[in-house]
Amino acid sequence: MAFRPEEDLTCSICHDIFKDPVVLSCSHSFCNDCVKSWWWDKQQCECPVCKTVSQTRQPPRNLALRNLCEAIVSRKENDSEGLCRLHSEKFKLFCLDHQEPVCVICRDSKAHNNHRFRPIDEVAQESKKKVQMLLLPLQKKLKLFEEVKEQFEEKENYLKTQAEHTEAQIKDEFKKLYQFLQKEEKKRIAALRNKAKMNKKWLRCDSDDLSRRMALLSETIRVTEEELKAENVIFLQNYKTAVKNIQQCSLLDDPPPCFGYLLNVAEHLGNLASLIWTEIEKTISCTPVVLNPNTAHQHLTISADLTSLRYSRRQKVPKILERIDYYRCVLGSEGFDSGSHIWDVEVGDGCHWGLGVAAWLAYRKKDIKSGLWIIKFERNEYSAVSQQNEQWRKISPEDFTNKWLN
Repeated sequence: MAFRPEEDLTCSICHDIFKDPVVLSCSHSFCNDCVKSWWWDKQQCECPVCKTVSQTRQPPRNLALRNLCEAIVSRKENDSEGLCRLHSEKFKLFCLDHQEPVCVICRDSKAHNNHRFRPIDEVAQESKKKVQMLLLPLQKKLKLFEEVKEQFEEKENYLKTQAEHTEAQIKDEFKKLYQFLQKEEKKRIAALRNKAKMNKKWLRCDSDDLSRRMALLSETIRVTEEELKAENVIFLQNYKTAVKNIQQCSLLDDPPPCFGYLLNVAEHLGNLASLIWTEIEKTISCTPVVLNPNTAHQHLTISADLTSLRYSRRQKVPKILERIDYYRCVLGSEGFDSGSHIWDVEVGDGCHWGLGVAAWLAYRKKDIKSGLWIIKFERNEYSAVSQQNEQWRKISPEDFTNKWLN
């Protein structure tokens, strides 16, 4: 008897081989119990696949399909017993030439004349070891996916807190002159929420893609591990398929770095108070340096208006590529590539501080080898220093201003 592929004999509701199948007027077939459960709370009897409305809640049996499915189930039951179909003997040998289990009678038959044989248990054990070795990279990859997935979840929670906190700050700033700038407030709140929504959608999209690939890896690992537990005959019958599935999953790309997704808080809060007064009086002539909290070291707390900072206990913040881990510092939200620039900075009564400029920090997770120019106060002494070619050296204030910052 010729059999159709099993996927053609699978109910699209329960995803199993049809049991007591019925056929709808649109020619789609389903298990009788499945389609009735599908229709249970629905007013119309729609086909679960094409949505065609059925005229009856008692569709006719598909007898031909039922017989075919029963034959498939019967064949599977016979195969699971591990008996030779030709001789009804147990498989005890494995033909190396035909790569299939055989019984003792098969070994002496003409079809296997001059073939090489080995005990089936030996071949099964060797094959299982090969599959287990192939499975190791998938298990490591799944662990990597799980770690990155955890980062996605951490960022999603932080993104929500970040969005709520930023929204509160925007509202607080606008309260000062709300009657003048009600329209501006609504515009900025909408922009923030839209950005947070877009970032969340982007994060969820990438996170869902990660989940799908994790599911594929998990399912492949689960199925393969189940096959490893199966009888030797069944395992060897499915050996090639198992190896093929593992090799296909091995081609999956590693998860991308969990980069981005967080809000650029400075974009929404930066210079907000100054902009408000500019709209009213057009007299503000200075612009404060707006700090980027996404770059702040874990021991630094940034003020609500993003214009000051203080040293604090280690904070729980997401691990992101923008954050500076080696130096206890924070970057401004905007940089520059030319011109002369002047700042008035209040350093307070701290006993140790540094202020300066930095070239683009390509490596923020370790010591920066060059590209720093700093004015600092340390051990009751003021100094100007720069780092070039991995060496720190003091420079005069004139040299600092004329050579490095202009």
